[in-house]
Amino acid sequence: MCTGCLRNVDEITRWSTMTRRQQTHVMQHTLPLREQLRQSLRGSLAEHERLLRALHPLDQPPAGDGWNRSELIDLLPPGPPVEAAVLAGIVPRPEGAQVILTRRTETLRQHGGQVGFPGGRTEPDDRDAVAAALRESQEEIALPSAQVQVLGYLDPFVTITGYRVTPVVAVIDPAFVAVPQPAEVAEVFEVPLAYLMEPANLHQVEIDHRGRIRHVLEYGWPGQRIWGATAAILYNLRRRLEQTP
Repeated sequence: MCTGCLRNVDEITRWSTMTRRQQTHVMQHTLPLREQLRQSLRGSLAEHERLLRALHPLDQPPAGDGWNRSELIDLLPPGPPVEAAVLAGIVPRPEGAQVILTRRTETLRQHGGQVGFPGGRTEPDDRDAVAAALRESQEEIALPSAQVQVLGYLDPFVTITGYRVTPVVAVIDPAFVAVPQPAEVAEVFEVPLAYLMEPANLHQVEIDHRGRIRHVLEYGWPGQRIWGATAAILYNLRRRLEQTP
C-alpha cells in the first residue's frame, strides 16, 4: 500500500482503466475510511501498516486445518470440518478503534447467549470466506457490503463442534448503525481494540466439557463474557501483530 496516497497495489495498477465513477468512489469513500482507520490505530500495537502486514492477503486465503486443531484432535466429531467464516470488523472512532461483537439470542440451538463475531456456515453459493462473512453480517446485523472494506484473513480456527472458521478482518464505516436480526442476535456492541490487544486482559479459565477439563481463553469485559472461539481469534490477531515487524 502507498503510505502517502493510501491506495493499494491493485487500485494503483487499475487506476487508468477505472471508470470515473469507480475513481470517485475510491477517492470519496474508500480512501477517507482508510485514513480514519489509520488515525484510530495510531500508536497502538495494531498500527495500520503493521495490521495489513500481519494479515493473510485477500488473494492468498490461509490453508491448513486450523492453528488449534492439535488441542482438539480427540474431541472433534468424525468427518471433515464444516467451513464457516466470521467478520472481525474494526470501526474507526475518534477515541480509538473498536471491534464489533454480537451476543446471540438465548433461544438459538447452538451458541445461544454467547458473544461472537457476525458470521456462520459457508453456503454453496458463497464464492469464498469473504462472501460468506459479508452475507452473514448482512443477515445478522444489517451491515451493507458498501460500508465494509475487507483487509485480509487471520488463521483458520477449529471449533469443538466441528467448524473450520476463517476470520475475515475488515474496517467498517463508523456511520453504520447495526440492526440486529432478533431471531439470531440479541445485542450488538463494541469493545476497544486496544483493550482486546492487551495481554493482561486475557485469561485462561477451566471448563468442564463432557466430563473433561478444558482450558479456554476469556476476556473480562464488563457485562459481557467474551470467551472460547471469539477470544481465541482475537488472541490470534494479537499474536500475529506481535510477530510482525
